[in-house]
Amino acid sequence: MRDDEVVSVRGDDDDVFSHGFLCPKSQGLRQLHDDPDRLTRPLVRRDGELVEATWEEAFEAVDRGLSAALADGGRDAVAVYIGNPGAHSLGPTLYGAPLIKALGTKNVYTASTVDQMPKQVSSAFMFGGGLSVPVPDVDRTDHLLILGANPLVSNGSLLTAPDMRGRLRGIRERGGKVVVIDPRRSRTAKEASEHHFIRPGTDAHLLFAIANVLLAEGLADPGRLSEYAVGAAEIKTLARPFSAEAVAPVCGIEADEIRRLARELAAAERAAVYARIGTTTQRFGTLSSWLVDVLNYLTGNLDREGGAMFPLAAAGQRNSSGEGGSGKGFRMGRWGSRVSGRPEVFGELPVVGLAEEISTPGEGRVRALVTIAGNPFVSTPNSGALAAAADELDFMVSVDIYVNETTRHADVILPAPEPLAKAHYDTALYQLAVRSVANWSAPVIEPPEGQPAEWEVMLRLAAIAAGQGPEADIEAWDELVIRTLIGREVGLAGSPIAGRSPDEILEALGERRGPERLVDFMLRVGPFGDGFGADPDGVTLERLEANPHGLDFGAMRARIPEVLRTASGKIELAPEGIVADVPRLEAELGAHINGDMVLIGRRQLRSNNSWMHNLPALMKGKDRCTVQVNPVDADRLGLADGGHARVSSTSGELVAPVEVTDEIMPGVVSIPHGWGHDAPGVRLGVASEHAGVNSNVLAPGDVDEPSGNAVLNGIPVEVVAADREPSAVGA
Repeated sequence: MRDDEVVSVRGDDDDVFSHGFLCPKSQGLRQLHDDPDRLTRPLVRRDGELVEATWEEAFEAVDRGLSAALADGGRDAVAVYIGNPGAHSLGPTLYGAPLIKALGTKNVYTASTVDQMPKQVSSAFMFGGGLSVPVPDVDRTDHLLILGANPLVSNGSLLTAPDMRGRLRGIRERGGKVVVIDPRRSRTAKEASEHHFIRPGTDAHLLFAIANVLLAEGLADPGRLSEYAVGAAEIKTLARPFSAEAVAPVCGIEADEIRRLARELAAAERAAVYARIGTTTQRFGTLSSWLVDVLNYLTGNLDREGGAMFPLAAAGQRNSSGEGGSGKGFRMGRWGSRVSGRPEVFGELPVVGLAEEISTPGEGRVRALVTIAGNPFVSTPNSGALAAAADELDFMVSVDIYVNETTRHADVILPAPEPLAKAHYDTALYQLAVRSVANWSAPVIEPPEGQPAEWEVMLRLAAIAAGQGPEADIEAWDELVIRTLIGREVGLAGSPIAGRSPDEILEALGERRGPERLVDFMLRVGPFGDGFGADPDGVTLERLEANPHGLDFGAMRARIPEVLRTASGKIELAPEGIVADVPRLEAELGAHINGDMVLIGRRQLRSNNSWMHNLPALMKGKDRCTVQVNPVDADRLGLADGGHARVSSTSGELVAPVEVTDEIMPGVVSIPHGWGHDAPGVRLGVASEHAGVNSNVLAPGDVDEPSGNAVLNGIPVEVVAADREPSAVGA
């Protein structure tokens, strides 16, 4: 920095985790800081136009709009959507729950149900917790089988590990093997030892076939975990129909290759199976996610060095007792959506149902919408229907830094400070990290004068929702949040502060406020914390501040049985909530493959969903929003590289530039997710010049049955040559 000017952005070579590695997207920080389209003052709709207003005027408008919706329709008349950026900011991460509780609505939606929800559901059923997600121990494994993941672009997803290229190369350099299963020859596939094309949506078939081979040939050897698991016999029965010969015609991988994949996985000294968004955003997302960990169990690689292990985060996790796990297990469906009856999962409803909850008349109709750092009008299925439903809302308020495809519909937009003006601790992604690390990043610039912190905005919205008006005492709300956390912890057996006085703990936290106080508390009661005096060498926020390069507490270690929170205290290998969906998968064995085209998405190194397209540094170069198609299909369909194709589904159609490439398998087209910035009213100068098309108009709103997660991959489409400019239209 030079005063308030961002001079350069580079990695910290001394950082204990990244060692200086940066994703190219980090270079956007400088242009985000300077972006003239980034909002720094609230906008309020007056006479149909969004105009600048004071913070006082904006909160007064929110109070009028939310209060009217709640008075007319009750608590469920207000819906809230929290987007992906919320996981990367302490305001929504730590203060989202108090806002939701104050709203008192069952209509809670997040980006999770267009992303990773199947993995959280399968992990909760098997291990007892939605964040009890085993991640591959990439630094010590000898064999890594990757399905539907592109970690060289995502830098790990449900797998926090900087420099995945270096880590994957490390596997090969020590004599190991990396195998990628993907309908595209992605950047990760190009670094792998071998790559296999697979028909989109058939990963669960392949995984079951591998399990079948392991069990039929006596290669399964779970080792010490057998005493901590139940349901092994049922797995053998369930896998029986999925022989390599039965599955090969479905997934497109030859039976002999399937057997070889299984045998090599079993023979490796240390191996792990890892799958990501290509396997979760499909019709069998939960089954695929479950079978990944079934294979890790069957090969004896679950909870083992070099296998798939449970991370231990410094903040947000309990001290481990070393004793057997126990808990209440996992429940879902405590309520359902009003229109389609889709079950609740982890306190939220599938976002595919949001449009119908707004547009369908009747008691309980959603009349008002609160969005936090999200762009659901682009990022959710059948997005045309959601955009149309927006006209039926009585009120909408958004916390966002742009007027984008979603916030253009808002009555009030409350801007958050830019990242450089906010402190940060990665409470979310450290839960999935390959090492136990902690790093506190202090803000490097001051926010504009008068701009409240993001957490203060969240709490003021909560106070308004609770009926206390726009001038409520935010300090009192913040104290309520920390006292609630303290109260829970002192009542937990095994906690380092169990039985102690909440007032004593609050006093020990000193003068800190907001996220700083919450993070300090979470660190101090965490597995490496000082326990408020119990361990003088334990970590505190003050200690992190004194170590600006971070602290490293070591590699992952075995955590079974104490990590288990199932009702049985064991690994539930065949939970009913998952097993009930197997017949649907089995019914597709022998199904006729008719040669129709199917759609998948793709990750891009300089793009992150819909929210970084207004930064010139990340938008330069050739057009990236293209329809990728194999040369065989291009010849058959009359498509030319650089020409245009019309892609249509049951829910909509679009026209986009064609990119002919052998990196995509025959029978598949790929369009990246998160584009389509040409909507009227959007104030994104750079993004509008590179608008692209919104692939989600092609997603009809189908879901993975157990989790309610949206199906965004494996969508049947029709592809024909077109001669007009790019566009997208919902049905």
